This record gives sequence, structure tokens and C-alpha cells, in this order.
Amino acid sequence: MPDWKCGSIFALKYGMPMPEHSIAQMILDNLHSSVLVINESMSIECMNPSAENLFQISNNRAHGRSIKDLLPGELEFYERLEQSMITDHPYTEYQVSLNLYADRKLTVDYTVSPLKYQSGGKYLLLEFISLGRYMKISQDTSLLSQHDASKSLLRGLAHEIKNPLGGLRGAAQLLERELDSEDNKQLTGIIIHEADRLQNLVDRMLGPKNLPSKKKLNIHRILTHIRQLVQAENETIRFIADYDPSLPRLLADETMLIQAILNITRNAVAALHGTGVIIFRTRSQRNCAIGKHNYSLVLKLDIIDHGDGIPEEMQQKIFFPMITGRSDGTGLGLSIAQSLIQQHNGLIECASTPDETRFTILIPLENGND
Repeated sequence: MPDWKCGSIFALKYGMPMPEHSIAQMILDNLHSSVLVINESMSIECMNPSAENLFQISNNRAHGRSIKDLLPGELEFYERLEQSMITDHPYTEYQVSLNLYADRKLTVDYTVSPLKYQSGGKYLLLEFISLGRYMKISQDTSLLSQHDASKSLLRGLAHEIKNPLGGLRGAAQLLERELDSEDNKQLTGIIIHEADRLQNLVDRMLGPKNLPSKKKLNIHRILTHIRQLVQAENETIRFIADYDPSLPRLLADETMLIQAILNITRNAVAALHGTGVIIFRTRSQRNCAIGKHNYSLVLKLDIIDHGDGIPEEMQQKIFFPMITGRSDGTGLGLSIAQSLIQQHNGLIECASTPDETRFTILIPLENGND
């Protein structure tokens, strides 16, 4: 079915004038809910971009396939669709768990609306709302709020630490000028050096001070550079590049982006104990929510290792400063990385099991809306 016809069916459902099917199509393409149209033989006529993302299949590939291919084994679901097609009765189901192909599961609310389109026959318009989306928005908002709260706490703490540190350093410098003994001067030198070290630690805890200097970048060139850096330090680490070559260029600060990805990658190296494989995977994602904002197109970068994994009790706090599971770690790398990506309106997420850890960086490729 051509897109214009899909837009016309959507216009029919919501009582829009049929000549304005192009407006209906524009609305359909930008809906957060996932919309499919199926015909009397239960074949897919079209789907909007949100449905493409939900079912992980393009509109072109889905066209003409049975709805049973996308939702295998859902006999009760099919029977209700067929009944709705026969009786012309719409219905809505809430919090339904559906089996998708490739052993995926989905929890949704969905509505089925029977429609007749001129002489084109009968159709069902299916609207799915993934409940996982709203859970993700809640989790993202919580993560961003916790990170902002920790930064506010650190700023107050840093102010309280920096003032006495400055006084200690100044007093040590004055004392050093009055001393004749080199041994005593060494002691004041230690005080000055340690005061500077603490000052540097506090500055690192607070994260980057400068605003990002953004320009159009090729994310794959950035990843190649990071791979070369890591392999120069660890020759036994191998990388698998699973890239989407169709990705548009990313508007970002190159230095900040390199530091954020490098911090995560070095953590993966540590989890592998210096030997193993790290996967860099890039994809685009449509209609993606980051916190409270929705973006029409987002870069999704996965950094995957099959190392030790992150203990479940640590997964909710690994982006907080000074949190680390390694005896030699500072606990600042992931906190700094999150701050750097947030300066690009993005977010870093983490999912870990005992045999796989996946850090996902999400950065908008297009402007978002509330």
C-alpha cells in the first residue's frame, strides 16, 4: 500500500477530510505510538516509523507479510483480529504480553479499529503503545535526576574543600619562604603537592568545565581512533566493528566524545583482564526518548564485552562519582563520561549479566521535542 493510502486510512479513522491525507501521513509518521494497517487476509499493508522501531523491521520488508510473522504463536491475538474484521467491532487490550519473532517479548496496550476504505476493502488499524517505553522514560529521568543531584552535592562539597585547601597551600608556601633547612622545605613541599593533588581530584569529580565545541563528525572514524589507542596499550584486545554505514554525521565535541567512549572502553578492557573481544555496534533509532524529551532520530552506540559483569547491586550507582568495583579504580571514569554525553543532550545506559556487559550511548542526531 502506498504511504498516501496509509495516511488516508488514518485520516478516515480520525475523521479528517480525505484530501488532507498528506497531513494525516505526516501525523502518522511522527506518532509515538506504533501503527500498523493489515488487510482482510491479515497481511501487513504498512507501518509507521515507530512500528518499524518496535518490531525491528522496515516498512518495505514488512509489506505483504502476515501479521503472524511478526507475532508468532499468538493464536488468541489472531482470533480476536479475525473476529474484529468480521464484526467491525473495535476493541482495546491493556498490559498484554506478546511474543515477537527472534524470541523477543513485548508488553503493550493496543487498540484495533476496523475501517473500510472506499472500494479498497476492509482493513484493521492496529495501534500499539509499548509500556517498556514509559518504563524507560521513568528510568532515564531517574538516572538523570540522580546524576544532577550528585553533581549539585559535589559542587557544594567542592566549595567547602577548596577553601581550606587554598588556605593550607598558601600557609605552606609562606612557611617555606621562612625556612632555611632543605629537609623542612621538603615537608612543606609535600603539603603543597598533596593540596594540589586534592584540588585536581575535586576538579575531576566535578567533571568538565568547558562548554562543548561541536562540529560534524563521523562516529566510525572516532571509534577507529579509540580502537587504535586501546590496542596500542593492550595488543591482546580484539575489536569487532558492527557499524551502520548509513548513519548521518554527528554534531558533537570530538575531544569530549573520545574521552567518554575511551573511559567506557578502558573499563571493558579491565573487565576482560586485558584479553578478549570488545564489540562496537552503531545503529540509528527513531522516535527515541531520552529523559523527558523525544527525538526523531538518535545515534545508538553499544560497547559490549563478555567479561566479569557488574554486580547487580552496583548497576544502579555506577555513574555516581567514587563508585568502583576495582581496587585500582578511581570511580570517576563513568561519572565523567555521563557528564560529557549529557552535554550533548544524550545519556549512557548500562545492562550487565555475569557474561555480558553492554554500555549504550544515546545521542540525538536530530532536534527533539517535549
